Amino acid sequence: MLELRLVQGSLLKKVLESIKDLVTDANFDCSATGFSLQAMDSSHVALVALLLRSEGFEHYRCDRNISMGMNLNNMSKMLKCAGNDDIITIKGDDGSDTVTFMFESPNQDKISDFEMKLMDIDSEHLGIPEAEYHAIVKMPSSEFSRICKDLSSIGDTVVISVTKEGVKFSTRGDIGTANIVCRQNKTVDKATPLSESVTVSLSSELPVVVEYKIADMGYIRYYLAPKIEDDEEEMKS
Repeated sequence: MLELRLVQGSLLKKVLESIKDLVTDANFDCSATGFSLQAMDSSHVALVALLLRSEGFEHYRCDRNISMGMNLNNMSKMLKCAGNDDIITIKGDDGSDTVTFMFESPNQDKISDFEMKLMDIDSEHLGIPEAEYHAIVKMPSSEFSRICKDLSSIGDTVVISVTKEGVKFSTRGDIGTANIVCRQNKTVDKATPLSESVTVSLSSELPVVVEYKIADMGYIRYYLAPKIEDDEEEMKS
């Protein structure tokens, strides 16, 4: 038996919006400690790791470890039917091939429930080793999002370099080159839907880790393998 009740239902909606464009189908793993997901994109370049700790839910019951395969686009469609202030409850029974989402309005005058078929998804759980990163950058997530969006219109790859003074994002494409430098600054006063700040951890030979904290109950981490280019030396010169 599985029953998870989340008062801040909008959190789950935002989480799904953050991962559904990268991953199509994934297993949600539920244990006594929390609700988690680990999945790779179709090109096997990026890995998404999500954790929502059990203590962040108003009610959390998970009698035994359970894995539920879901199509994230379908799940997102279901969650779009929930109001932003709705309380969301996820229910599942052992051996059942469906999961139920229940949405309750704050004043309890509207209660909806949606049942969705589960899928059998083969996925291997990758052990992500703990690593010491050479550089860790914390910045407003809206600023990071804007930089990625701006640079993607110029080129399709980005070189991130960090010094004590700040962090530099560079790209080049057919129309030219672009460099954006963010100098070290202590204020974080902007917000994006999921988290007001993003932490980017870098080491030259390791995947870059982009982490967004989810309130005080967990995180979404994106691990992105570095791109090896033939003209890499040329780009650095």
